[in-house]
Amino acid sequence: MTTSRLARQVDFITELDKLKLILRRISVVGGSRLENSAEHSWHLGVMVPILAEYAPDEVDVGRVMKMLLIHDVVEIDAGDTFCFDPEANLDKEEREVRAADRLFRMLPDDQAQELRGLWDEFESGRTPEARFANAMDRLQGLLMNYGNNGGTWLEYGITREQILTRMDPIREGAPAIWPFVLNVVDEVLAL
Repeated sequence: MTTSRLARQVDFITELDKLKLILRRISVVGGSRLENSAEHSWHLGVMVPILAEYAPDEVDVGRVMKMLLIHDVVEIDAGDTFCFDPEANLDKEEREVRAADRLFRMLPDDQAQELRGLWDEFESGRTPEARFANAMDRLQGLLMNYGNNGGTWLEYGITREQILTRMDPIREGAPAIWPFVLNVVDEVLAL
């Protein structure tokens, strides 16, 4: 390992610390404060091996974990875009691609290519790993709102239809969990 390689890796790792400053619109369970994007990514990384049995295809759990640990690093530059804000989502892709270009370029070429490839794979949702990763990403938000008695959904007046549209990747990425999703949504909205 050359010094310049290590320096690039350390610079990237140091830059990742900024993800702790990106607040999401959803509270940690118990509602004491907003969750940050680093916590969100960590939570997903832990969820994957626990819920891997619900993936419809044989998935590479390690690949899914890596994908989820880096899927939101772009928020360092692009910020967290509230999924139920149509206007904020208009330029989300452009902002995130620009952020991915800058952030992954910080790494040595081999690592930049691998992590950017994982990020692109997650965004495209074309592989079984990406579909399962997207399902876990959506499920985590559902669980946070469930743990907060409706939390963000009730605070922002989000409808059942909007929630189910947002949760739809679970239907394909982890179909065995879909009945649970429907039960949670109905239970929360009945409050």
